Amino acid sequence: MILGILKDDDDRVALTPDVIQKLTDSYQVFIEAGAGNRAFFADSLYSEAGATIASAKEVVQKANVLVRIKPPAETVFQNLPSGSVVISSFQPYNQPEIVDQLSQYSITVFSMDMLPRTTLAQDKDVLSSMASMAGYRAVLEAATHLPRYFPMLTTAAGSIPPAKVLILGAGVAGLQAIATAKRLGAVVEAFDTRLAVKEEVQSLGAKFVEVEGATDDKDAGGYAVEQSEEYKQRQQALTRAKSEKADVIISTALLRGKKSPILITQETVEAMKPGSVIVDLAAAGGGNCALTKNNETIHHQGITIIGDSSLEAKMPMHASQLYAKNIFNFLKILTKDGKLHLDFENPLIDGACIVHQGQPHYQIPQ
Repeated sequence: MILGILKDDDDRVALTPDVIQKLTDSYQVFIEAGAGNRAFFADSLYSEAGATIASAKEVVQKANVLVRIKPPAETVFQNLPSGSVVISSFQPYNQPEIVDQLSQYSITVFSMDMLPRTTLAQDKDVLSSMASMAGYRAVLEAATHLPRYFPMLTTAAGSIPPAKVLILGAGVAGLQAIATAKRLGAVVEAFDTRLAVKEEVQSLGAKFVEVEGATDDKDAGGYAVEQSEEYKQRQQALTRAKSEKADVIISTALLRGKKSPILITQETVEAMKPGSVIVDLAAAGGGNCALTKNNETIHHQGITIIGDSSLEAKMPMHASQLYAKNIFNFLKILTKDGKLHLDFENPLIDGACIVHQGQPHYQIPQ
């Protein structure tokens, strides 16, 4: 079998040389020239690992399995061999039309963001891998823009109090943000509708901010769920009270397939201390802050608002390595005796597949 890797739309690359070295027993690997350059993996490293450096056209025409972080252009699908497998992240929850679009080609498509978030999937979970990096980077971005120290300092010129950081959403990204902010010496508070994360928040040294009356989330697969209007009002009131004292807010609350909930209103932003920073990791879904603009950093009445849902791409070397290991672990369950073996009795294969042999496999919930 031939495994193909194309250049991506950001600085990351889907597979790294160390992982390709482990795949050469099962695959002949073709990688587009320069695909790893921006992640600091030169073509020579891929060659040493056993890959063949080729043009994008040759990769597409030869690949039995094609891997990319972001979905390829439509022309790629038009030129893939019949029966090929494509692995990427298509986000069918947000783009339901993608399933019908891809079903016109005689291929099988796996969307890594659709993997069930279970214990069995942990070593294949690209969402968690990338979210952890984004949470870490969010704190660094905030520290860079904040005109104050993070840690408490006692100097001959006087004492400086520690920064106060508020984390909204204590999933993978939020927990990593908590840990990073604590390492930098900040005082950290964290809010989440999921009471199950309270102990994790506290174990990292942060104070858990609780709003009573949250909707049950036990069947949400680790995602936040839509809350009642009454709950949202209590939530916004508490968020405003905490925000007025915060130097940094990092928001991470995404609702799968829906617009991100507004947790930080314009009035809340305007009540914050001048120089404060908001890093909105939910920007791609509209943002948790009412003023967020995706992929932009804006300033509103002395407050810096960073809208970025792909902060992990700013650390392309490690982001690529983690993504590549997730893909390697996923490929292991797709193959048997050196051949593709798509066992749809396996919930991970079944859950991640959105198109199988040109037929829709995934139905968008109504």
